[in-house]
Amino acid sequence: MITDGVSWWARNNPDRPAIVFDGVDEVDYATLHGWTDSTARRLADLGIRAGDRVGFVGANSLEWIAAAIGALKLGAIAVPFNNRFTAAEFRRQIDDAEPVAVVADEASTASMSAAIGENRIQLLSMESFAAQRLAPRTPLPPPAVEPDDVAIIVYTSGTTSKPKGVTISHRSFVSFVTEFAVTEPVMRPGGRMIFVLSMSGMPGLPWHVLHPLTRGMTLFYERGFDAKAMLTRITEQRVEVACGVPLLFEQMSALPEFADADLSCIQLATVAGARVSPDNLQVWLDKGVVLRQSYGMTELHGLSSMNPVDEAVRHPEAVGRGSIHTPHRVVRPDGSDCAPGEEGEIVARGPSITPGYWRNPEATAEAWRDGWFHTGDVGVADESGLIRMVDRLKDLIISGGYNIAPSEIENVIATLPGVEEVCVVPVPDARFGETPAAIVYGAAAPPVDVIVEHCRAQLAGYKIPRHVVHVAEPLPRMASGKIARREIRGLYTPSRSAQEAS
Repeated sequence: MITDGVSWWARNNPDRPAIVFDGVDEVDYATLHGWTDSTARRLADLGIRAGDRVGFVGANSLEWIAAAIGALKLGAIAVPFNNRFTAAEFRRQIDDAEPVAVVADEASTASMSAAIGENRIQLLSMESFAAQRLAPRTPLPPPAVEPDDVAIIVYTSGTTSKPKGVTISHRSFVSFVTEFAVTEPVMRPGGRMIFVLSMSGMPGLPWHVLHPLTRGMTLFYERGFDAKAMLTRITEQRVEVACGVPLLFEQMSALPEFADADLSCIQLATVAGARVSPDNLQVWLDKGVVLRQSYGMTELHGLSSMNPVDEAVRHPEAVGRGSIHTPHRVVRPDGSDCAPGEEGEIVARGPSITPGYWRNPEATAEAWRDGWFHTGDVGVADESGLIRMVDRLKDLIISGGYNIAPSEIENVIATLPGVEEVCVVPVPDARFGETPAAIVYGAAAPPVDVIVEHCRAQLAGYKIPRHVVHVAEPLPRMASGKIARREIRGLYTPSRSAQEAS
């Protein structure tokens, strides 16, 4: 099972710290094992069984982790939700996952309650699971779980507003952990790793919680990202593994304290979600830390290819060649391999890649073709097979590490009276890498503030377009009739007089 690592290390190294939360609250493996066993018992007493979906939403907390692992020990399927979502966004994913219960923290309860509505879904207080920490350990018999059963569903934005749940099976998780152990030996028992991002996606529960706990590592788990706090934690606790979006490393390197920080402890530093700038790469390299550009997506267990250390210095823009059991190729539309330097689609296969989308066989069949997972990303490989990502066929906007589907924002804006056409495109942003900009056509289209407030009522904050551009002519279209999204990107430039949303 996906939770076997917690049980193993509780028996063999019970006093080893498993999680240190916000630098002050330390939980060893024995305590975590007992806490999650008692949580599983509580959930079972509420009628939750193997195969049931249980949602989790809230800010980073030990109770979030304890409740989720407890559900997994039951054989239930954990479904992380984004605590920045509105009730409307929650509702779409709830309708798809059909959880029997949702564990929500106090800040998320009102929105989740509105999303649940009249559905017969138990809404449980996340804070209440603190009581199981000191409760007597009450283990349950092992559930009837098979290796290919779904353990976790992680929702991805995709290219449409319809939610797609990426499934992680017990087998695919173990395959990922095993493969990563072979290629990156720093992920070892007793190693130290830090996590500062949200629990809502693949980087949370699967990657930065269950992954290090399965290895017997110590996770420095932060309430949120604060550049100074993260830098301090790394240097004082001698953290060896730091993974995240470029923004984390850019803000740490901008601190006055960075110049004197001893970062010799870091043995693995990866960046994903956006390209690391050459300047930031060099700043960290001067400190003896190689920022390794990585490639992956939710469907590829978050990370499926990493630039080797030597290539990261010579070719910082590259994302590696795949992994031992997860080969990557760049192919033409007919599936044949592209020549070196020729653009094509990145495809991959291997046992750690998602078996498919939750209750969506059509999307699964579209992604898995001829035994290869089609990522929808454009890449170029050199003579040695080293891949560089060029563009995203799926047109996702990646802002501060969050995936944003342009069509979701477009669908919201299109409901406003007077809006005849709208296209949302990414524009450069100094803080988040890129951010959404809405290009709006319509003689009677509402002003910017109305558009922004309309979005604010229906979308998470990071999805609200920071720029809105009104245009006087209909938007350009391709021969197929589809809006020419890439051409429209030229309608907005940083120097253009566009109103920025506040």
